[in-house]
Amino acid sequence: MHRDNQPASQRPAISPERAAETKEIIDRVTRWAAGRHDVVGLLLVGSCARNGARPDSDIDLVLLTTDESQYSDNAWAVELALGKLVRTQSWGPISERRFATTSGLEVEINIGSPDWAQTDPVDPGTRRVVTDGARPLHDPDTVLASLIRACQS
Repeated sequence: MHRDNQPASQRPAISPERAAETKEIIDRVTRWAAGRHDVVGLLLVGSCARNGARPDSDIDLVLLTTDESQYSDNAWAVELALGKLVRTQSWGPISERRFATTSGLEVEINIGSPDWAQTDPVDPGTRRVVTDGARPLHDPDTVLASLIRACQS
């Protein structure tokens, strides 16, 4: 059962085109993150991470960096061709940047320091995000793997 209490067999499936676009964006952001020395983690969260995406689902990512100031403008997002910035919001230790592609797919990138992934103790908000579905995409120092293990215990 999905969190909306509807069996997977009754949820609308995403189109092959949307699935391909989603995969392409996730792969592009992952390659980009892996090439940056300041990025210590990239985590896919939400419906895409738990393989429960619906036609109206977005892509939710958490980017952990040792240099948050590099992301105060949107030059990095232009480099990634994420589309038009549609919202910014601060969620305490995380800053959300939401983009919309030309097809309407929304990409939410939440940027924060590695402190977001602290495990002793795990922040309640972080735990909610992780337990709702999380898949590490770039985790060179296993910071995200440790966080996921801590949230499962």
